[in-house]
Amino acid sequence: MSNKKVLITGGSGFLGSHLCEKYLEKGYDVICMDNLITGNIENVQHLFNEPNFEFVKYDVTNFIYVKGDLDLVLHFASPASPIDYLEMPIQTLKVGSLGTHKALGLAKDKGARFLLASTSEVYGDPLTHPQKETYWGNVNPIGFRGVYDEAKRFAEAMTMAYHRFHKLETRIVRIFNTYGPRMRLNDGRALPTFMTQALRGEDITVFGDGSQTRSFCYVDDLVEGIYRLSQSDEVYPVNIGNPSEITIREFADEIISLTGSKSKVIYKELPKDDPQVRQPDITRAKEIIGWEPQVHRSEGLKRTLDDFRKRV
Repeated sequence: MSNKKVLITGGSGFLGSHLCEKYLEKGYDVICMDNLITGNIENVQHLFNEPNFEFVKYDVTNFIYVKGDLDLVLHFASPASPIDYLEMPIQTLKVGSLGTHKALGLAKDKGARFLLASTSEVYGDPLTHPQKETYWGNVNPIGFRGVYDEAKRFAEAMTMAYHRFHKLETRIVRIFNTYGPRMRLNDGRALPTFMTQALRGEDITVFGDGSQTRSFCYVDDLVEGIYRLSQSDEVYPVNIGNPSEITIREFADEIISLTGSKSKVIYKELPKDDPQVRQPDITRAKEIIGWEPQVHRSEGLKRTLDDFRKRV
């Protein structure tokens, strides 16, 4: 009997590459598809000798063709940091809209299950805390972050339309801040920025007064949650993230102490529409897929630091 086959769009990105490993480990044939505008071929280079792995360089906003059977489509293609949206606003909107449409069309054609990588950004700058899946969000559609937030909100709506109209088996994961090895050093998010600055002995730049909060989930935990969701029967969105909340200022101090750096913290103006708080309510993940994070931040940061030291 042949293996199950999964297509992972955005498969050479930070999350995508870890998902490629996970599904290979679970006995799947994996097709990794990426146009490499923010993905990095080095993230999956070590998989090129695996007989069940295939890399395809392709832009998923165009018609997607895959030969033979397909059991699962994971749609993870998208620029995913504010620096990227500023540089690539139209590509960000296109991959969330056209890319989602093309990936759903492929899943429908193959009779495959479809899993959408959505984001906690659909909650915008939230007026409820922590964020539950039932919250509809507070998003500025015309702000510079709107290109990502609204692309993902549209992608969720499109996914549910395919489920309801075409009876496609769909899953939606809302991903909260995730970190770990292979993050891009210059992706502009707090962790890679702080870690890179600390390792180089530069000042650590905190936006605003540093009182805004984030909740960081280690990549292995996230990938396990996504795998479980892909195997479940749950159609509605599920938050996957670590509820352990920390202010950005405390987080900067944590990184300085971990790296043993002499860096000082300096403050810069807060970007527009930057969310003040982020914390997942993971009740549904616990109930539906029996998932909660296992890796404590101190351990996760150590593993991430080992990877960053090699690259910085």
